[in-house]
Amino acid sequence: MALFLRASLRTGRVLYAAALVAALAVSIVTVRPFIRNKGLNCVATNGFALYIRNHMMHVLEEADIEPDPQLRQELLTFVVAGGGFSGVEVIAEMNDFVRRAARQFRNITPHQIKMILLHSGERILDKELPKQLGLYAQDILMRRGVEIRFKTRLRAATPNHAVLASGERIPMRTLVSTVPSSPHPLIEKLPIALDHGKVKVDSHLQVENRDDLWAVGDCALVPNGGGEFCPATAQHAIRQAKTLAHNIVASMRGGDRKTFHFPGLGKMGSLGHRSAVAEIMGIKVSGILAWFMWRTVYFMKLPGLDRKIKLGISWFLELFMPLDLVHLRISHPSGVTHAHFEKDEVVFQQGELGDCLYIVVSGEVDIIRRQEDGTDVVLARLGAGEYFGEMALLHARERTATVRCVQPVDALVVRKGDIDALTMSLKHLRTNFEATATARESATREVLDRPLAAQASVSEDSVNPHTGS
Repeated sequence: MALFLRASLRTGRVLYAAALVAALAVSIVTVRPFIRNKGLNCVATNGFALYIRNHMMHVLEEADIEPDPQLRQELLTFVVAGGGFSGVEVIAEMNDFVRRAARQFRNITPHQIKMILLHSGERILDKELPKQLGLYAQDILMRRGVEIRFKTRLRAATPNHAVLASGERIPMRTLVSTVPSSPHPLIEKLPIALDHGKVKVDSHLQVENRDDLWAVGDCALVPNGGGEFCPATAQHAIRQAKTLAHNIVASMRGGDRKTFHFPGLGKMGSLGHRSAVAEIMGIKVSGILAWFMWRTVYFMKLPGLDRKIKLGISWFLELFMPLDLVHLRISHPSGVTHAHFEKDEVVFQQGELGDCLYIVVSGEVDIIRRQEDGTDVVLARLGAGEYFGEMALLHARERTATVRCVQPVDALVVRKGDIDALTMSLKHLRTNFEATATARESATREVLDRPLAAQASVSEDSVNPHTGS
């Protein structure tokens, strides 16, 4: 938000004031964690692109040496939610990268790779492009091995499953959710008229019923003639800014204001592998010509001659050189993250290496110990505000129990490195963890020493001896 003020130097009084609201939209592109704006929450930046690239290389390396065919298939399943420009371009580039990279792995065959695009409409790009171009785009993707599921919505996501609105669960280890941009939360707190979460402005870009407030860009609902409104695109925002600057000056100096109207130059979207779709000034283009136009536009918008030269050389060499599979290491963000698990889903198995501490935010989990005779004993049921997983972290050992969700669970996840840093700096914290672990081990022995009938009653009565794992 920007303020434009003018004050009298003699009296110090403000003669007039104007405010500009131009908050950016909140674009949400999430990878793997559950959807409600939690977990890894990234916008489309270079860092996010590197994260996806590194993650895809990691799952390919894991799948190449994984002996379990079911787990290998999960590693080689990639799901993208959203059939707009963002989702289509992401699935197209991922499909190109994974299939090219997989050629360098001995134990991965093309038919094992599953690329799934989820879209709530009847065809992709149904709100962005004419029907002819949308059908061309989905035909290209399907011929390149992308499975498109129409009239399908993503309800939630866990570390190992994409949960659809129908209740179906897709086993996977990679999920990218491209959610349409929404106005900045700040806008909702302003005492002004909103429509679908956006600021209502007139054709002069002035907020309705306000003489001192203006709005442009993603946060504004700008009329564009014929009862239509401007889309949240850069080409519209740039021209809105020029019109707004003129109108603010005109309002201060008593001049004539301009009416904003811009039909748009067109829309373009890449389909990967030197193909694209575009609508330029009403002319529909597809295939390699559209791809060339798409790259040319972005090349021309790149600032600086040196950057243009470097990018041009890189694109030229890309035509002849094999794919570079160097893993570009980027540090994983430390701190607390969020995770979501569905009912009956296993958080971790007994015998796995411990790498995280889990704090239950909502829902309940059962702590289950498998005996040598193959029987399972429920040691405890933990709910909101309780934690588990600390025993394996403190003693650097394998998980001593399996954790299964009794109902949908939201949890905070703290990685081992962060726990180690905290316990080294805060001695009392480690003392408390060790005291809790000792009490839980004692409670576990009491449960296991009971007769089988008494052990079964633990699960029925939801007894909670605060057992961790």
